[in-house]
Amino acid sequence: MALILLIVIGAILGWLASIITRTEDRNGILTDAAAGVIGSLLAGLLVNKGSIIGGLSATALLAAVAGAVVLLAALTLYQRHRANA
Repeated sequence: MALILLIVIGAILGWLASIITRTEDRNGILTDAAAGVIGSLLAGLLVNKGSIIGGLSATALLAAVAGAVVLLAALTLYQRHRANA
């Protein structure tokens, strides 16, 4: 049950991260959701010291948004580099 909650919250945070990075029109909703989930997992590993599923704290949520923002920014840079090559 906690994993499902993590996926849902990660998808919402991915959408929020796409708004922050202003890529909500370029990427699809699945890309934003995947970036949110993966960013949340990676940030969760860092914040919770190796545990994927920790508590829902403000620090964990901010770290998850930051992880999704970094992932979306990296994806955008990769797509631009690939288009220019």
